[in-house]
Amino acid sequence: METQFKILGPEFSTFVRSVMIACEEKGLTYRYGMKLNGEPVNLGDKAHLAVHPYGKIPVLILEDGRSICETAAILRFLDTEFSGTAFLPEDHFERAQVDQWSNLINIYADRAIVRQYLLEFVFPKGEGGTVRMDKVEAAIPEVKQAIAKLTAQLGSNEYICGNAFSMADIMLAPMLDYLQRHPQGGELLAGNQALLTYLERLRQRPSCKKVLI
Repeated sequence: METQFKILGPEFSTFVRSVMIACEEKGLTYRYGMKLNGEPVNLGDKAHLAVHPYGKIPVLILEDGRSICETAAILRFLDTEFSGTAFLPEDHFERAQVDQWSNLINIYADRAIVRQYLLEFVFPKGEGGTVRMDKVEAAIPEVKQAIAKLTAQLGSNEYICGNAFSMADIMLAPMLDYLQRHPQGGELLAGNQALLTYLERLRQRPSCKKVLI
């Protein structure tokens, strides 16, 4: 089958992984990487800004060359355009709840867990390329707060917005997966049986088995 979409962005990005999971759930074929029209693209360069005005990732490139940027917008497009797993419920209030939590995860959980904590380990900016442990320690309270809020929202449900898999889970899965796999990040989740069981439930989905590796 020919590739249906190009995802602009590196495979290790949590948001790129969310789009990959969404494509897998819909049975869509895709490629990913930092190339447009076969040419390498650097973050924030002219070619990148042409498809994302703020030079961020991911960007979904359609077969006809049109593009959609921002993860939530991409997921909504895939959900309305293609059959397969529904990412958003039909009930308007329930849909708003999924949108609400997708935004909370996209903005606040991502900032605490990924931007302020995990990226300090992945891209060390200390002297000689060392991890700035002062920054790591300073980030931990917000990570713990994010974990507490996610745990409270999950409650006894199977998924973050109830008992149906949704866009919010697609946004959260790569973040929690990275956190739990990281030696120090995993310690922050240790003993949180609710989130660990939830994460394992996500990992057992065929889409996540393929992407979260």
